[in-house]
Amino acid sequence: MPNILVVEDSPTMRQLISFAMKRIPNARVIEATDGVDALKKLSSEKVDLILADINMPVMDGLKLVSLVKNNQSYKDIPVIIITTEGAREDKERALAIGANAYLAKPIQTQELIKLVTSFISA
Repeated sequence: MPNILVVEDSPTMRQLISFAMKRIPNARVIEATDGVDALKKLSSEKVDLILADINMPVMDGLKLVSLVKNNQSYKDIPVIIITTEGAREDKERALAIGANAYLAKPIQTQELIKLVTSFISA
């Protein structure tokens, strides 16, 4: 049963992503409002995959990715970055620091589900 951590500061977007994730059989969604909240959730929950927005207050998605990937306990958790930034630099930076995949907003629900499933069923 996969535990999916959704890190997104916009309640609407977080709800949309969580709703999509609940369509994955047996998936359990854990929500976090920013990178700091996400790290708190990681320390108390077993997480199989992280979906994180780049633009967030307090701690952004890129900082979160680098902290997760540099932590022995979390480094094997796949991270998918979601962002409105179509910017190539952001995509390259995210992948360079260890993000496993990248999805631009507006999100296509089917595409998101397919991408997440490819990581959790691997």
